[in-house]
Amino acid sequence: MEKTSDKGLAVVTGASSGIGLELARQFARNGFDLLIASNSERIQQAAESLRQTGVEVQSVQANLASYEGVEELYSAITSAGRRVDAVAINAGVGVGGDFSRDTDLEAELDLIRLNVISPVHLTKRVVQHMLDQGGGRILYTSSIAGTMPAPFEAVYGASKAFLTSFAQALRNELKGSNVTITVLMPGATETDFFHRAGLDDTKVGASEKDDAAEVAREGFEALMAGKDHVVAGSLKNKVQAAAGHALPDPVVAELHRKQSEPGSANR
Repeated sequence: MEKTSDKGLAVVTGASSGIGLELARQFARNGFDLLIASNSERIQQAAESLRQTGVEVQSVQANLASYEGVEELYSAITSAGRRVDAVAINAGVGVGGDFSRDTDLEAELDLIRLNVISPVHLTKRVVQHMLDQGGGRILYTSSIAGTMPAPFEAVYGASKAFLTSFAQALRNELKGSNVTITVLMPGATETDFFHRAGLDDTKVGASEKDDAAEVAREGFEALMAGKDHVVAGSLKNKVQAAAGHALPDPVVAELHRKQSEPGSANR
């Protein structure tokens, strides 16, 4: 991306669909040029769609679950030669099912690489970049699943608990700087997530879900306001997140089980 624009620049990962694409649209509508990334070939279509809003868009197709993929993205960021005003670290994946019997180990290790290792790696690069330039904003897409034990999404829930804790700790470390950290915590949202995670036959997978565009709008507004986090979407999400903090772990684990157990959609 050549330095031809006076607009701010926002980087969005996982931007080929779902919440990531809607976050990119929020940035574009609010006057930001974009650098978007995904491992999916759909990232090129997303870029074409976003250019219709009148902003400059560069796309990077890279596997952010790998070290090389994150470095490729960061190289594109630095090669842009521009101030980076915001980074939305949104790329993530889920794996659903019985951990002891049904789920695939490699899929779960890949989840950890994408949901945990990649955000730490990319943050290490961009936060130093932002401190050097005098400020910036970082948004992490976590989940209300990170507030509770998540049976039948055990590795996914743990990954989001890590991400939330990491982000809040970093926010505190950066206190007094001009770099802000915000955590977006959606509940069940209408995206490809549940199908890709193998959760179609669960109660939560079959339930009515929040609109990805609304979730992204709430996340964008929280980021721009400098908030530490936002539980986006329905009132139900806020209740579940509060319960995750207030109730004993065995209780909330059982509540989550009723939503995520394979076959629960038909019970």
